[in-house]
Amino acid sequence: MSLYEIPLNTLSGEATTLAPFQGQVLLIVNTASKCGLTPQYEGLEKLYSTYKHCGFSVLGFPANDFAGQEPGTSEEIQNFCTTSYNVTFPLFEKVAVVGPEKAPLYEALVEAQPVARIADPGFKDKLRGYGLTVNEAPELTWNFEKFLVNRKGQVVGRFAPDTLPSDPNLVQAIEAALPPL
Repeated sequence: MSLYEIPLNTLSGEATTLAPFQGQVLLIVNTASKCGLTPQYEGLEKLYSTYKHCGFSVLGFPANDFAGQEPGTSEEIQNFCTTSYNVTFPLFEKVAVVGPEKAPLYEALVEAQPVARIADPGFKDKLRGYGLTVNEAPELTWNFEKFLVNRKGQVVGRFAPDTLPSDPNLVQAIEAALPPL
């Protein structure tokens, strides 16, 4: 089964797949509203606004797997993202991104890219310093881990949670996956 065939639900609860995004470059991100990394929504929206005319989309998947940092309902998540960060990129229903209940999409993403590119080697130690349990590869480390999918549906990159949307390595990878302007 390709990424485009995996059953999903939109944040409003409608059944869908990634088929409407086939042929686009995608940045798939597990998100959370009550995380120290939540301000990344602003940068993700900027990426989306900058490149959406080139066939690029950011897809947000709220997840409550890390310290309960996404406890809200779908309506609360949508309201938070809209009012706090003016998010216009597509958001999907809350999913599990780690453990035995991991959503099929995240099973496929992790299988395709088992290790994330790390921005700060000390990031995991910082999380542990807050008393948080940190996963090891291939599991996602934390909220805001990013998977880059090319136009052919291949997962071509995985970026650790502390990789900011403005990080030159991430931007360069997105631009390399897009057609020349």
